[in-house]
Amino acid sequence: MTRRVVIAEDEAIIRLDLKEILLDEGYDVVGETGRGDEAVELVRAHRPDLVILDIKMPGSDGLAAARSIRDLDLKVAVLILTAFSQRSLIDEARDAGVAAYLVKPFQRIELIPAIDQAVARCEQEWAIDDEAHRAQTEGGVDLQASAEDKFETRRMVDGAKGILMEQSGLSEAEAFGFIQKTAMTTRSRMVDVARQVLEGTLAP
Repeated sequence: MTRRVVIAEDEAIIRLDLKEILLDEGYDVVGETGRGDEAVELVRAHRPDLVILDIKMPGSDGLAAARSIRDLDLKVAVLILTAFSQRSLIDEARDAGVAAYLVKPFQRIELIPAIDQAVARCEQEWAIDDEAHRAQTEGGVDLQASAEDKFETRRMVDGAKGILMEQSGLSEAEAFGFIQKTAMTTRSRMVDVARQVLEGTLAP
């Protein structure tokens, strides 16, 4: 399936380069702008799979736009472009719902892996959310317990992914895929599968 993308970058040359790379790689660029506030409206209108946001834009900066996009409650991955790589900025971006970031100037060879990382992380988060939602609706779990369950699942899955990546040579997406598929085929929860990986009783 072709991924649909919105680009928000106020430097026209960089925006053009981004669009050219994405089109060459088979992506569908459904909207582009140089303003953060317009990026939010483009996401609302087109419901893309991915939005690429520059950190500094008129109208609304990338982080503010990312927060607004997060509040739309759509399944869209957010990738931030930035000339900075300070730890505080990375933490703030994560809190805003940003799945990955890319430091400018970037090379063509760096863009697609960053996109893949952003989409993979979001798909993992959505899968964990969906599992928690099912537990809440089917098992009568309250909201606080559901939030705690999601946090624990995320923590355990992250740990299990690390082991699978290190010991089995899997990519992050492959490691999560193994956990998710095993949970589905055994009718278990991902947190239980992750625990078996961490305990060394389960491997690909």
